Amino acid sequence: SNSHQRWTRMERVVLLISILVTTLVAKSHSQAIEWSDDERLQLWSRGEFNLDATEKNEYIDLLPFRRLGPVSKVRNAVLRHQESPNCDSNGYCWNQIRGGSQSVDYNKEMESKIQELGARFGADFLAAIEQNKREHEEDCKKSCEMYYCADENAPLVPMEDILGPTTIKSYSMGPVPPEDFADSFGYPLDNIKVTETKPLFSASEAASVVAKAENEGVDKNEFKSGKYQLAGDWLVNLPDTRAWFNEQLQTTFFPLLAHLFPEIISSPSVIRAHSVSLLKYNASHPRTDVHVDNGILAMTLAMTPSVQYTGGGTYFEHMGIDNILPMDVGHATLRPGSVRHGGHRVTDGNRYILGAFLLLEDRVEHVRRLKNRGSELRRVPDLEGAAKHFEWALALNPMCTTCLKDWAEILHTQKQFAEAEEKIRKALLLLEYKDSDALFTLGVLLSEQGRDDESIEAYQQSVELNAEDAELCYNLGVKLGAKGLVKEEMQMYAKATKANPKFGGAWLNWGTVLAESGNVDDAELMFLKAVECEPEVASKAMMNLGLVYITQGNALAQGGNLEGAMKAALGAAKYMDQGKAMLDQLSANNKADSMMQKFIGQYRPLRLKAHQLLGQLHAGQGNMAKCEAEFRAATQKFPEDITAWKLLERILQIQGKTDELKSVAEKIMSITS
Repeated sequence: SNSHQRWTRMERVVLLISILVTTLVAKSHSQAIEWSDDERLQLWSRGEFNLDATEKNEYIDLLPFRRLGPVSKVRNAVLRHQESPNCDSNGYCWNQIRGGSQSVDYNKEMESKIQELGARFGADFLAAIEQNKREHEEDCKKSCEMYYCADENAPLVPMEDILGPTTIKSYSMGPVPPEDFADSFGYPLDNIKVTETKPLFSASEAASVVAKAENEGVDKNEFKSGKYQLAGDWLVNLPDTRAWFNEQLQTTFFPLLAHLFPEIISSPSVIRAHSVSLLKYNASHPRTDVHVDNGILAMTLAMTPSVQYTGGGTYFEHMGIDNILPMDVGHATLRPGSVRHGGHRVTDGNRYILGAFLLLEDRVEHVRRLKNRGSELRRVPDLEGAAKHFEWALALNPMCTTCLKDWAEILHTQKQFAEAEEKIRKALLLLEYKDSDALFTLGVLLSEQGRDDESIEAYQQSVELNAEDAELCYNLGVKLGAKGLVKEEMQMYAKATKANPKFGGAWLNWGTVLAESGNVDDAELMFLKAVECEPEVASKAMMNLGLVYITQGNALAQGGNLEGAMKAALGAAKYMDQGKAMLDQLSANNKADSMMQKFIGQYRPLRLKAHQLLGQLHAGQGNMAKCEAEFRAATQKFPEDITAWKLLERILQIQGKTDELKSVAEKIMSITS
């Protein structure tokens, strides 16, 4: 997510190609080239500011535009929020018979495995298992307080009576079974179920439900989900909407789920609606990250006709981001919670969906609960305790890919890069390299080990799966830039900013690339975009803007456009002062990194450039008083900087103010001595 990004220093900086305003140097008065007052005034009036052409600038060499390094924080797998041989190339599995059954006594088998692992891992493991059971029981109890729970003696309604003319289409969930109860599922894993033909409920009924929810304020509530801002609310806060949903659970969804997932559902009476929300997508709340859901099963109901919005829809990462499942209003997708999926971007209109995570009262999800608790321990942080929980979860299910990814992230934090790489590659092997987050993490780990070519390859594979991941595109851009692939670098920044227009690092680096090539006009536009982003980036963009405007001002002055040059110089001064204030505030709040210190160090020489350019432009327009005031302001801002005093000395010479010249010369001597 964007406000908690951690930037690393990137060593490559590029010198300005464009001509910068000439600077003054800390040399003794006797070494400077002598000009008469009339000669100085004539030269300044003609826009010729290089009065000391033979002098080398010793105070400030060519100042660099600075860029940011890659995001080095690997992906947090927890709740981020090859097809089987019998499935076609799109992952469709046509209502085939699956293996797996209820014939094995699951709980008896699980208890036997737990006792075996208890002997291996000890009392802490067994205590964690008991905690899982208590939490599961409590969650199931709370569910029945809010959501429909079926009578255990109620008969199971036949499938044809539930669906009528509605049909079900099955899709592969990829190569890895659900994280819990994995042995209960047989291949092919055609566990993504989507209703087709006749909707389960009408468009008018859906519109009535949405209207009730809006009356309850659902569209006024906003929250952050991963990297994206969403609108919506939990149904526990929407009683009228919840009443409709409970009716649907009773008449349709609980009996339907029991028919669709007989491997794990013994009866509709064991299903529990755990977390249920109504979400609103639109251009300002466009999509979700690719994620997994927090329950053994999950379902999504389409609540808005597709003609009322552009874009949208659910996609599953192993099928490809552009392979969106068709699901119009009144239809549903029912699936295991652990399959990676996301909401595709909505570009126009409003799209509502109702999502629910489900538990099974007679089956405890030990793997998910151990994994989630491990993630909570990471935030404490208790990395050792977190790693133990991931190890325990993997002992229960060696194919728990999110456990492997989370464990790899801990090892990354501990700088055990080779060990982390081993875990993440195991997860990718299980997933047939169809996990953009795992590929992103692999790219970070390879980068940390100095294996840049391999890192680029991992990022490129990740982009192929999820080109709308702003951090991913940004990191790949940084790596391509380090290889000198400037065109490709800028393409990645363009993708990053399209995916997230507030991704400041991409705007800043894009502007830097343009400035490197001498295109300061387009660089200005990118830096202005960066200024609209988070303070850590905006402050740096302001300093780069100052350099852009000084460069533009110098070029305009050399061409005789003093009015345009004045505007540029004033812009430089404004942005540098604002940027410095922000940098100081960040530094005071202990948010300053090594790159930020570079920008802070750049302020004084840059700001003196702006004072110098403004003063000389005033002189070029014949306003010696304003020129003197500008240079005097420079000495007040930087009282121990010889450049500021040399500027003031010159304008006093031109105006023949000999009385003050002596004290200024003494100040210059005191600084140099």
